[in-house]
Amino acid sequence: MKEKEKKKISINFTIIAIILLIIFGISLTPKTFQNDTFYTIKIGELIKNFGIDMMDHFSWHEDLSYTYPHWLYDLLTYIIYSIGNFKGIYIVTCILSAILSVSIYLVNEKLTKSKPISFIVTIGALYILQDYITARAQLVTFILFIWEIFLIEKFLEKRKIGYGIWLVIISILIANLHVATWPFFFVLFLPYIGEYLISKVSDIIIYRKINILMLKFRIKLLEKKNSKIDKIQSLKEKLENIQSKVSRIKIKREQGNINSYKIKMKKNKNVRWLIIIMIICALAGILTPIGDTPYTYLYKTMQGNTTKNINEHLPMTLANDTNTICMLIIFLSILIFTKTKIKLSDLFMIAGLCYLMLSTKRQVSMFALICSVVLTRLLIELITKYTKNGKQELEKAFSNVFVAIALSVLMILLSYDTIKPKLDDQYVDSNSYPVEACDYILENINLEEARFYNEYNYGSYMLFRGIPVFIDSRADLYSPEFSGNSEEDVFTDFINTSGISKFYEDTFNKYNITHVIIFKKSKTNMIITKTNDKNYKELYSDDRFVIYERLNVNE
Repeated sequence: MKEKEKKKISINFTIIAIILLIIFGISLTPKTFQNDTFYTIKIGELIKNFGIDMMDHFSWHEDLSYTYPHWLYDLLTYIIYSIGNFKGIYIVTCILSAILSVSIYLVNEKLTKSKPISFIVTIGALYILQDYITARAQLVTFILFIWEIFLIEKFLEKRKIGYGIWLVIISILIANLHVATWPFFFVLFLPYIGEYLISKVSDIIIYRKINILMLKFRIKLLEKKNSKIDKIQSLKEKLENIQSKVSRIKIKREQGNINSYKIKMKKNKNVRWLIIIMIICALAGILTPIGDTPYTYLYKTMQGNTTKNINEHLPMTLANDTNTICMLIIFLSILIFTKTKIKLSDLFMIAGLCYLMLSTKRQVSMFALICSVVLTRLLIELITKYTKNGKQELEKAFSNVFVAIALSVLMILLSYDTIKPKLDDQYVDSNSYPVEACDYILENINLEEARFYNEYNYGSYMLFRGIPVFIDSRADLYSPEFSGNSEEDVFTDFINTSGISKFYEDTFNKYNITHVIIFKKSKTNMIITKTNDKNYKELYSDDRFVIYERLNVNE
């Protein structure tokens, strides 16, 4: 009877946890869209109507090649938009956020067998991820990556082919949904492979396997040649001595691994099969309509200068990121000041993702997401190490009705406080995007003759409205590595012009700009205004944006 009651209580807590995480995930979802959402809709519409031709159709630059790096997500987003407009996209983003929240919890709980700690860690991970929860392809890949970790670990535990098949499916999905993150799919295999290789090398060194193999080979060779029995016997005795010594070392090493101070290392033979699955997943990159893009995208990106000028790609400055500092302090405190042990693969995972995070600040999201599993494991190890029945007592406490009610009230209040400031937000922020300015352009300017110079952050909204742009947030499109035009580096020209390291007139002459739409507080507008530049006729102005007609285009 008690066992049934215990199971019932456990199931009830899981249901409560999932409901609360769904509510919290929805509360974190912003109502206002980022600039990428706008071009995503238009590209999805283009794909639906005309297919994928690997060319750009939304800037006025001619013959730019485009890789369609998240063509499937674009297409699905447009279908949702065509059915439910912006509201439909917002609802689906809320659903994806809820799925992500539940996925983090379930993966942690299934791998660590601790519901309370998994719940607490999931809340922390979501808090750090909140800036990355938006209507972009990355939200879908977050869900796929956390389940990838689950499938890898379950495959290593049970070696069931079903887990391997799902890993291949995830690889195919990421290659089509968000090809820029596809290489990261393979990064998550490396800690497990690294642990296996180190254990394998240490086996060869410690157990003198090369000597054993050589002796066995010599014995077989001598037996075939019918050599002297005493010589063969001597080698066999030598082999037995080494094997006996190896057995003693092996026992001692296994005991040492159990009683190790910090790092636990295990040689899992299933890693060999995991490597084969990883190779199959790599071959799955050909199952896309975008050619060799899965294999070349990262290389081309690293060759260009877009990553050096876009904020989310820049190296992290720890002093400016309190959340990251707190994460690192938690991990370091557990590993340095306690006797908590860590799996070698987990240590590799933390170290590798920490390096990526410090190199590129956007990888904070991946560190928080993937390392949530490692942190849950460490916390369980910590509680087990320093308490007699701490884990069971924690489970019992969270099964208490009053604790469950208090937790529910707390999470609902937190969710309400999070979502309250967003309730009055608009899907399109007129302070960030030139909504009224685009209305003016469409009503008063001939787009077939106009060549607009615009800024990076709102170019996507302009092309969404049907206005050909100078640049938008598809940064790679405008760099020579991707565009196919080695003579023009539109992205660099924009960076230099907006930063006034290049005179705006030089850029405008180069591209035969006819009209300019810029933020009123931009450096370019400040110069035009302060110098009272007569070449620019103001056509439109509001609180945020100004439109000029350039008078000396043909001079």
